[in-house]
Amino acid sequence: MGYTTKAADLKHIRFNTDLVSDVLQNIAFILATPKGSIPLYREFGLSTTFLDKPTLKARMAMRAEVKEAIERWEPRASFVNLTFESRMLQPGTEWPTVEVEIIGE
Repeated sequence: MGYTTKAADLKHIRFNTDLVSDVLQNIAFILATPKGSIPLYREFGLSTTFLDKPTLKARMAMRAEVKEAIERWEPRASFVNLTFESRMLQPGTEWPTVEVEIIGE
């Protein structure tokens, strides 16, 4: 069964949740964290190299970055897809939504 999450879903950190909520929260945290911003985990998060690139190149780079980050930092999830939402009031911005399957669910 597939689940979706995005960085905007990370409003409050919750502890002692069920497996699905825990994994989705961790993925949202990965999406919201720029690589290099966590002092003892400099490799955690997403690189920002895809910023200010043409839209198609940025999407491809981000897709690869998200897939690798999920595989490395959240082994309980399997990457399925990444979709993007564009908003008319914020031209030039892309809002990613990740679809994953939970391993062992």
